[in-house]
Order: sequence, then C-alpha cells, then structure tokens
Amino acid sequence: MVNQIAIGSDHAGFEAKEAIVKLLKEKKIPVKDFGTFSKDSVDYPDYAKNVAVAVSRNEVGEGILICNSGIGMSIAANKVKGIRAALCMTVELARFSKLHNNANVLCLSAGYVTIDELKKIVEAWLEVSFEGGRHERRVNKIKNMEG
Repeated sequence: MVNQIAIGSDHAGFEAKEAIVKLLKEKKIPVKDFGTFSKDSVDYPDYAKNVAVAVSRNEVGEGILICNSGIGMSIAANKVKGIRAALCMTVELARFSKLHNNANVLCLSAGYVTIDELKKIVEAWLEVSFEGGRHERRVNKIKNMEG
C-alpha cells in the first residue's frame, strides 16, 4: 500500500490536479488535497509550501505539485528542508527522478503536458522505488547541502 500522497496546485494546475486526484482514488491511494479548489487566481508558493512541509514532516509519504510550467512549484518546494522536488515532463524523467534521485515531490506542468500524459507520468513515478547503491551517496551529498 502506498502511503498517503499530498497534492496541490495553483489555478493553472487545478484541472490537472482534479484529474490526478481521481486517478489516485481509483488506484486506492489515499490523497490529502491541499487545494486550490477552483480556477480563481492564487499564489503557487503557498500550495508548494503546504505540500512540501507535509512531506518533510512525514505526515504523508510523497507529494505532487502542479502549476502552468511546474517550474515555480519545483523551486518553491525545494526551499523546504528534506524535499527533493523534481519537475518531470516525461515518463522516463519521472522514473529516473525516483530511481536515482529519490524525489519525494513530483512537480508537473499543466500548460505543456496533456492531462493524459500527466497521468502516465504520475503512474510511472509511483511504480518505482529508489535504487540506492551508488545513488545513495549522491543523495546524501544533496542532503548535506541543506545545512
């Protein structure tokens, strides 16, 4: 059983978030939805922070964040200690973000990737686990940079 997934988006990612929440529920994966809950304009850092903090405190297993480009969410989430947020626009990038970098937050672009492709990216990310080995040393070096 996959741990609970935290999810959040800004207004540009709202429709994609709703589709991904539906996908996760269909897969019987518990979801904690941090919003937004409409297309009304909001500030993405607020949602990135809430999801990232929940992940960093182990209140949830992993997080997913969505905005227009995915860039802002990724930058904001990575400001939280213990977060390794990865912006992934393909299935392969999603797989490697977890396999090699132990990404604990998946950032997605609603503006440049179709909802169908976003679902495939999420599924691929959830299907793999961190490989460890030589990658463990590298992830530990990243952790040590946090101060």
